[in-house]
Amino acid sequence: MRVSSRIDGSICGALFFLHRPSLSSNRSAAAASAPPAAHSPGGGPAQGGHGGCTVGRRSFSTAAPRPRPPVPQRRPLLTLPALRVSSTRLSSPLRPSIPVPAARVNHTATAAESPFDPELDDDEPPHEPSTTRPPSPTRKRPRTFSQKALLALLDPYDAEEIGAVEDYLQYLRDPYMRGYAQPDTQKFAFARTAEDFEYPSLEQVIQAGEEEQKTLWELRFAVLSRLRSPHKVDLDRIYEVYQRLPEPRMLYIHARFRHQLLRALGQPDERDAGSMLRYFEIIADVKNTGIALTTAEWNCAIAFASKYVGTVTETEVEASLKLWREMEVDAGIKATNVTFNILFDVACKAGNFALAEMIYREMESRGHYYNRYHYTSLIHFFGLKHETSGMRAAYREMVNAGEMIDTVVLNAMIGGLLRSGEEGPAEQLYERMKAATLGDETDGGGSLPVRTPTSDRAITQALLMFAKIGRRHPASRPALQRMTLLSPDLQTYRILVNHYGVKRGDLARTAAYIDEMKFFKIPLHHAIFLALFKGFAHHGGYPRSAWSERRLAGIWNALLDAVDSGAAGLEIKTWLAVWALRAFARCSTRQRVLDVYDALKARWSLDEADEQFMIDFLSSLVNK
Repeated sequence: MRVSSRIDGSICGALFFLHRPSLSSNRSAAAASAPPAAHSPGGGPAQGGHGGCTVGRRSFSTAAPRPRPPVPQRRPLLTLPALRVSSTRLSSPLRPSIPVPAARVNHTATAAESPFDPELDDDEPPHEPSTTRPPSPTRKRPRTFSQKALLALLDPYDAEEIGAVEDYLQYLRDPYMRGYAQPDTQKFAFARTAEDFEYPSLEQVIQAGEEEQKTLWELRFAVLSRLRSPHKVDLDRIYEVYQRLPEPRMLYIHARFRHQLLRALGQPDERDAGSMLRYFEIIADVKNTGIALTTAEWNCAIAFASKYVGTVTETEVEASLKLWREMEVDAGIKATNVTFNILFDVACKAGNFALAEMIYREMESRGHYYNRYHYTSLIHFFGLKHETSGMRAAYREMVNAGEMIDTVVLNAMIGGLLRSGEEGPAEQLYERMKAATLGDETDGGGSLPVRTPTSDRAITQALLMFAKIGRRHPASRPALQRMTLLSPDLQTYRILVNHYGVKRGDLARTAAYIDEMKFFKIPLHHAIFLALFKGFAHHGGYPRSAWSERRLAGIWNALLDAVDSGAAGLEIKTWLAVWALRAFARCSTRQRVLDVYDALKARWSLDEADEQFMIDFLSSLVNK
């Protein structure tokens, strides 16, 4: 269910006094009425005009011709001081004395570059370079999807100067470049037969009685319906029917049906503690009967052990490594490239970079090939290390390897660039994603589909297939790349709102991004409200602060209206309630905090454990 425009507008209305026309309604009018911009040699507005005004971070002269404003245009409630951000990172005092590869430099882009360079696409005729404003829907976007055009999505850099990914990994392993030899690892292999995974067969299962037979038919119908149409059958229903079988349950189910059951339970709508415990209980039944698990089922178990929480800690890392050891040592099943990618990802998110490098070296020593998962994890890894040159090298190697570039990869680049302090290249990449979206709409692409976990898995498999076809038939690769989405999605705006709202405290920029979500028809999500409440909790409560109590009340009323209207993607969760209470405790009174808790409790079905947690948290908050 899509959020109504009234709810969307209430959020921006809480952040702005004046109602500005939307991006879609003013784009054509602005393009027709705005005169050509006059710029000085330095790239700014032309000097010499008398009188002018300042809106946000741009200066407009009343005498000289006005430059085109960026799209979308919003005027903030109050004029915030212009923030000048440097994209150069601080270096360690020891760095100059270390023989660092020539690629260890940061790169910034100029604002005058066009989103797409026509000379980079060998298949397209040259055309005039565009301004920093995204192209108008009336102007057809050039189809620039060659390898050079994909590389040009990032800020310009010298590929020879950047170097290879292995150079940066070697530097992280040995920062002084002493060239020590790496130790050899023990190599071993196990043998498994097909009979181990196909037990029990139809002839070997326990003969079920009449009651058990009805339960098996009901379970089979529910599992097959879930695999065909995930939204029609709930996993709790499948688990409840499975529990009706007598012990040992797995010996009543033949091998093919068992794999289907595990695949259905391994694809939940959301990876949380409940889905993890449910899956591990089924896995325990399989192991207790002496039946072997397949490699995909082990990989799913490792992923559940590491990704059922929002923040990965050493506890999840230890659980994943324990399952990996049990998989290879006890069960005798050799890890695949998917296994190593899961382990590498969980080690990176937990901040254990030494373990991540060890896992990466082990994967290389076993000769596993790279795919889009590994390149995306490498980009995320270098972003956590604030190594933006390594990110660019990994992105370049991903493009040269023939992998499809989509929004997931570009989101990883934006997140790493913002985390490393390079806001200019990150914003330029975001503008090029918007330009690609407007061009697709011109070509008849229509509105963007709503992403779900099921559709994400299907899209990923399609992209892997496209990459394989593109490597076999290079001439078809530009057409296949043209079918992928490069547009901003919910994760893009989560990254931007968390950076500019929570970290930087820039309310005007945050409101502009939320307004662009409405233009791109991205439904509101509770993660956006969570980021806004975090911003009020961190930056509110100060005199003359933009994060005022009145704006917080507007955001709160918008959340309640959306929840009461049953908007999809919006639900009251523990962390959303915690940060909402913290925001009101920072910006409002004690009585107001208690009223907010009562409103949350009326719209939230709490179990006993969550209710006790919230009562303890509220008590500590109001008595502080």
